[in-house]
Amino acid sequence: MKNIWTIAKREYDLYFISPVAYVIAFVMLFFLGIVFIFGVLSATQNPYGGGQTPDLRMVNVWFGYLLIFGAPALTMRLISDEIRMGTMELLLTAPIRDSELIIGKWLGALFFILSILALLLIYPIILNFFIVDPGIDQMLMLSSFLGMILLASTFLALGIGISAMFSNQIAAFFVTLFLFLGLWFLAGVPAFFITSGADFFRFLQFGTHYETIIGGTLNVSDVLYFVTLTVLGLFVGTTAVEMRRWN
Repeated sequence: MKNIWTIAKREYDLYFISPVAYVIAFVMLFFLGIVFIFGVLSATQNPYGGGQTPDLRMVNVWFGYLLIFGAPALTMRLISDEIRMGTMELLLTAPIRDSELIIGKWLGALFFILSILALLLIYPIILNFFIVDPGIDQMLMLSSFLGMILLASTFLALGIGISAMFSNQIAAFFVTLFLFLGLWFLAGVPAFFITSGADFFRFLQFGTHYETIIGGTLNVSDVLYFVTLTVLGLFVGTTAVEMRRWN
């Protein structure tokens, strides 16, 4: 556990000296801020009356879209850069397990995303000024942030798994990006053309599970979907590192 924490802290600190990480954080916070402002204005300012109650769902949805591009950029260098720079050999000879290396780097990236999410906590506070009585829906807010955490955890795990398979971080970026785009937008396409097995293809879509959670409905199957893919990504990364050790 000590090794995992040491690696995670090192990776987390490295993000704060990386221009790419600052660009990703700025773009996400800036764009989500605009989405939040327009969402609140459209919900509260209706010239004909009957405005909707503002919530975080638009922010949640766009967080997912931005993470499709942000997660590959955050994970592409985690392992592939170690391979390119020749430092992977030093890591493989260090007294750490391959799984500790992968989990530590994944946690470092996850902590960085959690830092961004912590800044988004200002939004529920602002919403309380618009929904005085009975206040914001606490369960909806919690499920919204849980959905974003689960999505980030899964994206980063899959990203580090792919990064461990490549020595070129640009290749790792595009393979990860295409995987996310496929699982978000294309995995459910066959469901429109077939009857048998349509539910299976809809189940594969990221968006199906994510939108259910951020909508306030917490199903065990949706949580297991993200947990399973997270474990799969970490397993692929660990296996890829082990193969390099034996080669």
